[in-house]
Amino acid sequence: MPNCCVPFASIGQSGWSIKVSEHLRLRIGITLFVRKGAQSIWENGIFQNCFFLANLLRHSPIVADVFLVCSGDGDVQDRERFLADSPVPWIDEQNALQTLDALIEMSSTLADDWTVPFRARGGRVITCCVGNDFVIDAERLAFGLPHGRLVPQTQRDAVWTLEEYRKTCRPYYEALFRAPVSIMPHLWAPDFINRNIPPEQFAYRPGRKRWRVAIVEPNICLVKTCHLPMLVCESAHRWNADALEQVRIFNTVQLKDHPVFNPFANSLDIVRHGLALFEGRLPMVEILPLHADALVCHQWENAQNYVYYEALYGGYPLIHNSDLLEDCGYRYHGFDCEEGGRVLVDALKTHDAQLAEYRERARRYLDLLDPANPSNIQTYTDAIMRVLEI
Repeated sequence: MPNCCVPFASIGQSGWSIKVSEHLRLRIGITLFVRKGAQSIWENGIFQNCFFLANLLRHSPIVADVFLVCSGDGDVQDRERFLADSPVPWIDEQNALQTLDALIEMSSTLADDWTVPFRARGGRVITCCVGNDFVIDAERLAFGLPHGRLVPQTQRDAVWTLEEYRKTCRPYYEALFRAPVSIMPHLWAPDFINRNIPPEQFAYRPGRKRWRVAIVEPNICLVKTCHLPMLVCESAHRWNADALEQVRIFNTVQLKDHPVFNPFANSLDIVRHGLALFEGRLPMVEILPLHADALVCHQWENAQNYVYYEALYGGYPLIHNSDLLEDCGYRYHGFDCEEGGRVLVDALKTHDAQLAEYRERARRYLDLLDPANPSNIQTYTDAIMRVLEI
């Protein structure tokens, strides 16, 4: 328990209140991996996770300082360049060992020779899991891939994860980490979009008779691959040959000559009829404004994704199978690509007419994800207080 803890007092802020000590001001770190050379905030959603969480903790009434704790082979110049837009300062692991009250493992996992002395002096370690580790670990086991961070060799004080992993990962984490697991709010804000492009340019433009569709699944894990969204587009094209102008499938350059993917793709009418284009990796701030009118997605037990929020923010039609987007976008169910095709064709017919309502639904939902939302601040503050037993 931190030495700064004294009897509680109730304070209020922006219409909400939380029980905290008037002298309780914690120093919290969030791990971030920085590699050598160029690194983009868009290449992995976990980097945005780190930034959004850091931004939230800045508003917590029990937190005095928030730091990104850098690891990886990147030098000082790499860290300064990558973190130029960070909402909080960064420190190295050695400084973190001496100064923090609690560490949140997110983008990187710290070694035992760090966590053991940190916990010995009273520090707390929270592991924040924002990927489907059960599936990832199963793939590593089945296909002989390099191991990940599980199983931990030293004790953690708590595990945080997201609603999308309640079914597949929560019991898994409880068994592996031998620590309490909490379901935490997913966080997102349009900060990175707005820094790269004016909001009026990151916006759906009505009026096209045929849509240009983008598929942006990463194709590096079973939970998010492109082949079912391709079948959704294939189904839509078979239903209405005039519905789609183009289908751009990103993150597929490495798959074009794959002995399984190549014959699959070439069996589809969207390929045979010249609609499909296979592309490399690009950020959404380039894909949606320049190359697409709609986004078609699929996930398996991975229902909260930044690309969904980015599409909704711009008013772009989002064809998805997530059960965690409330009434946003256009949903099909499970793996039903035929239903997805019909949903896509129907969205083309109705989206322009209901664009204002679509945007308003999206705005209400995205507000719930905002790191500055008082409900989110309180949830994370309460979780930290539980871990620190204050």
